[in-house]
Amino acid sequence: MTAPIDVPTLEPGLTLLRSPGPRSTAIHRVALATLAESSGVAYWVDARNVASTYTLYDLVDSPRRLRRLRVARAFTAYQHHALGRRVVQRVDGRTDLLVAPNVASLYRDDDVPRYQRERMLDSTVRTFAALAEAREIPTLLSVPADRDPGPAEEHADRVLQCERTEMGYRFEGPGVETTVYWDDGYWQTTIPYWVDLLGVASESSGLGFAPNGPGSTDPVEQATLAAAAGGPGVPGGAD
Repeated sequence: MTAPIDVPTLEPGLTLLRSPGPRSTAIHRVALATLAESSGVAYWVDARNVASTYTLYDLVDSPRRLRRLRVARAFTAYQHHALGRRVVQRVDGRTDLLVAPNVASLYRDDDVPRYQRERMLDSTVRTFAALAEAREIPTLLSVPADRDPGPAEEHADRVLQCERTEMGYRFEGPGVETTVYWDDGYWQTTIPYWVDLLGVASESSGLGFAPNGPGSTDPVEQATLAAAAGGPGVPGGAD
């Protein structure tokens, strides 16, 4: 298992993750973090072989949790569309999570006629959106940030942006902002983390703090615990 990082969990509804790339492990991290907060079953409709067994076991904190994950793999748009419809028959009161990485990818392949692509993709996304709403199930779709999200963005209740930084993945969206990065033996904080914790410096005295003030959103502007405390680094609780 790798060291933990600051990862958001999902609320009921349809969430679109704009990932750094089609093979990014950002979707694995969000899905597993959400699964850890539930006791039900998760269905994963895979595309482009994202659901790597090695990756899932490497990231999950307890291998037993993966027993509640059901993975179905699609290699064509037609298979993906059919699996989306089949999930409707499988979902029940025990279902706590739906995941569909690279949801638009297979529909852009050359074997799909142009007149069918958007219609099939829209139908699939609508199916996931309807399940998310009717069953109040956290549902996670992903499309790489440099690709056209198509109807996935139109039907999403919220969009999470994710980018890869030198310290790890940075997530940003409604009510979500990565402000802490974990590594082996220590943790790295950011300017927004300390703004949330202490507020911004008072302009009148230059010494006090004004709570709830605006903070920097630049991910490059980072401050370690050592810099904030004026002393040596403080080890965190990373595994």
